[in-house]
Amino acid sequence: MADRPRLTIDPAAASVTVDDGDTTHTYPFESPEAFRLVSDAWLRVGWDQKYVYSFTWLGRPIIQLPEDMMRLQEVIVSVGPDLIVETGVAHGGSLVFYATLCRALGRGRVVGVDIEIRPHNRQAIEAHALFPLIELIEGDSIDPATVARVEAHVAPGETALVLLDSHHRKEHVLAELRAYAGLVTPGSYIVVMDGIMERLSGAPRSEPDWSWNNPGSAIAAFLDEDDRFVEEEPGFAFNEGLVTDRITYWPRGFLKRVR
Repeated sequence: MADRPRLTIDPAAASVTVDDGDTTHTYPFESPEAFRLVSDAWLRVGWDQKYVYSFTWLGRPIIQLPEDMMRLQEVIVSVGPDLIVETGVAHGGSLVFYATLCRALGRGRVVGVDIEIRPHNRQAIEAHALFPLIELIEGDSIDPATVARVEAHVAPGETALVLLDSHHRKEHVLAELRAYAGLVTPGSYIVVMDGIMERLSGAPRSEPDWSWNNPGSAIAAFLDEDDRFVEEEPGFAFNEGLVTDRITYWPRGFLKRVR
């Protein structure tokens, strides 16, 4: 793991000190710098502790940071998609979360794609009260036949939003971006998840090549070749506080189709 600054949190002094080996800076708790530094450390500690593996949504495990899901629902409400496509099903909690929003908004349905939907997960998802709003597609997310099955669910004039949360290696994410870009409606988004991998090389459950073999590298390559999309951080729908940046596992993950 690359050398990281030393961070000292002093509750008594209400300050955070960062030492990068050359310079030392101390920030009061009320500063945005202190919040950012502590949040970055919290994300890393949360990774080590598998914090995201402790939540459910309406009975199904949902392996995401709660803040990421709350910010994403703001985008879904703003875009109002007719179809939400997610690659990577796992336990199905995120599919149920999106279906909940569709039900509440009176609009939309969900398609989940995974190369393997394990029988016990499929059974639980299909038994869920919100399953009528969910379609499961088992297949490699970048296989043209799978992509065609997804595309068949979009009717002319409908708005689609795509979420990528399957295999997170650079080449796979880049292939997914290329495969599903045309499905995304102008004004809507592709959301690329787990870009935090770049910052976790050397951490538990990581691989040495995560410093480059990650979703962020795929995003950079995709934006270089497809000018229909821009990286655009969605603004907070409501904010009476001082925090202006997401605390997220999905840095740089919101790609908006602008034309």
